[in-house]
Amino acid sequence: MGELIHRIKIFLFRPEGEGFRYLLLRPAHGHEALWGPLQSELGLGEKLEGAIRQHVRNDLGVWTPGQLIDLKTPSLWRLGDEEVVEWNYGYECIDRLDPDRMDPHWAAHRWEDISVAYPSMGLEFDRQAILRLHSNLSAA
Repeated sequence: MGELIHRIKIFLFRPEGEGFRYLLLRPAHGHEALWGPLQSELGLGEKLEGAIRQHVRNDLGVWTPGQLIDLKTPSLWRLGDEEVVEWNYGYECIDRLDPDRMDPHWAAHRWEDISVAYPSMGLEFDRQAILRLHSNLSAA
């Protein structure tokens, strides 16, 4: 039997004008790194909400808690004998990002509206999740 790995993907957003901007991050993994959301493995016994807020604080230096939105679209995929479950959440970014406080794991970041953020996402699961977040925010 394979190993089951739980990951969290956090799609940060902020209101701007009449719409929203979304944070795209690119990890420092060479030229093949894809733009996407903040992501991390979920540790054994960690609660989702606490882990999300901790990763936003530790990886991005964002301390002020914002609105957290469960996108209710977990992704499940298999890699060899490992099964990966990704829990997708939206997170309102109230603080301004300070690049000096960001984890050096992230090589680059940028804020984009949905027309640029959606096609920039490197994985289909991420495109589906950001579109769901945008639909939820636009309907509210």
